[in-house]
Amino acid sequence: MSSNKKKKVQKGEFGYFSAAKKRQALITGVLFAVPLFIFFTAWMYFKSRMTVWTVITTVGCLPACKAAVTLIMLLMRKPMKADLYKQIASHAGSLEMVYEMYMTFYEKSGYLDAFAICGNQVVGYTSDSSVDAAFLEQEAQKIIRKNGYKVNVKILKDLRPYLERLDSMNEHMDSLREGIKFVPDETYPDLSCEELIKHTILAICL
Repeated sequence: MSSNKKKKVQKGEFGYFSAAKKRQALITGVLFAVPLFIFFTAWMYFKSRMTVWTVITTVGCLPACKAAVTLIMLLMRKPMKADLYKQIASHAGSLEMVYEMYMTFYEKSGYLDAFAICGNQVVGYTSDSSVDAAFLEQEAQKIIRKNGYKVNVKILKDLRPYLERLDSMNEHMDSLREGIKFVPDETYPDLSCEELIKHTILAICL
């Protein structure tokens, strides 16, 4: 039996930011609504704000405030343009791809349109000219290597060289994967090495 239910857009897929904004807005609204409902109900019943329910409301608003911060960060992000996605996807071939990421570190953050993963090569592209690509690739490489994957991370700012790099990675896929020793992760036994690298990348993104 076929289902018309729309598939949920996952983190790392095209359209994630647009979908995440809607989900996070709903979550934030609900998290604020519950404690505020408790507060006003208690106020009306006891005719005073000086009750234990006010304290409960204050504590209850903390998760809502955290959700609001995430929502604000998402609202500041522009979704990936459809025509750019189509261009990159047309060159992606059989590569493990990640789309629409906002990579965050203590010192700096930056938007990335896509990452391609093949063997120990991780190549990204950003259309944001303000991004410090050298910093992001250095920090991303450092974290991924700490997780046990000896990758080389490169982030490009020019689209044509990036598309050419994707074509080259597809063409030399076997040689890029040759000689890599991979031990499956006990937590994610069904994921390949490249899928685990992707998982690590997503963990450091908004």
